[in-house]
Amino acid sequence: METSVEPIRATEPLNVLLIGNNPIDMSKTLEQIKQVRGRKIITEIAFDLRSIVERLMNFSPNFILIDDNIGRAELNQAVETLARTRKTKDIPITVIKNSNYQESSASSGVLDYILKQNFSPESLYNAIRNSLKFRRTQLYLYKAYARRKGQLRRLAFLA
Repeated sequence: METSVEPIRATEPLNVLLIGNNPIDMSKTLEQIKQVRGRKIITEIAFDLRSIVERLMNFSPNFILIDDNIGRAELNQAVETLARTRKTKDIPITVIKNSNYQESSASSGVLDYILKQNFSPESLYNAIRNSLKFRRTQLYLYKAYARRKGQLRRLAFLA
């Protein structure tokens, strides 16, 4: 497996791909992103699958933030596309949800959720930090397993 996500240092800018289709919600989210202290955050905005692909041609995100207002089908399609794309398959995805009661069937590629009512620069920063750490841990475990799977097979046969 050729996955690798390097740790992002506090001095490096954080590249966030923001996906949504409601300009009012997107502007509020962008304002919250700008208020995150201690990090330089570069943001690109995409409104649909086509604009996601266009943004990814010239932008390499470290983090992807999706507003669930885009609709369930579009959310699933966006997460599936991002999970399949070589450039973004290892990038953590967080969804901003309107309600805790809405089911999200796109959960297979999503690492975190933030409720809009709790959305703040601090909750965003915590989601980014936790998602990046969790994703790095996942990738490390994938690599460690791949390296040691032969040893595990031999142990299983001995037992």
